[in-house]
Amino acid sequence: MYKDIKICLFDFDGTLVDTMGSFANLAASIIEREYNIPFNKARKMYLDTSGIPFFQQLEVLFPSQPKNPYLASEFESKKQESFFSESFSDETIYALKALKDIGIQIAISSNNFQELIEQFVKRENVQFNYVLGFRENFSKGKDHFYYIKNKLNCKSNELLFVGDSLKDAEKAFECGIHFIAKLGTFSKEDFLNIYPKIVAIENLNELVGILKL
Repeated sequence: MYKDIKICLFDFDGTLVDTMGSFANLAASIIEREYNIPFNKARKMYLDTSGIPFFQQLEVLFPSQPKNPYLASEFESKKQESFFSESFSDETIYALKALKDIGIQIAISSNNFQELIEQFVKRENVQFNYVLGFRENFSKGKDHFYYIKNKLNCKSNELLFVGDSLKDAEKAFECGIHFIAKLGTFSKEDFLNIYPKIVAIENLNELVGILKL
């Protein structure tokens, strides 16, 4: 199924780095404070809508509320401390290098702002072929997929997207892109309930074995 893959795109938070827990706690505390929703319920709401920028999540959860832009700004400002406290694990670095060794290009496809992703990658010891973040009219999903397809002159079945959220899977399958779920933020059962034939991995090293077959 993956014999034609030319490039593997990775979601960032929860897939390449373990930031989702701290982000979910921060978002839940803001939602709890501003919308009087219990912390645990607010945290689940954040996770269930993850895979899009927080300002868009707020509009999904609390449409047209005038304070949403201010809350999104607060979230983006406060999250940077935990964001830059993370690094790629040795396991992640090994897996990314192994993919390049078998001739597969690697890219980041994230809804973190472009400048944040670029700053993070600049200090890490990994060379990505493409680093794609969020900017106006350019977000994770069809925008990023189309950009890569155009750059590489390749077809949808030659792209693979690896992500940790249900939204990531949705974006890939809507565009006819191969998808593999990285478990952690959601369980295998969570994915299977919606996508019965989905392929899921516990760690990125499993991905190398799958793509070598």
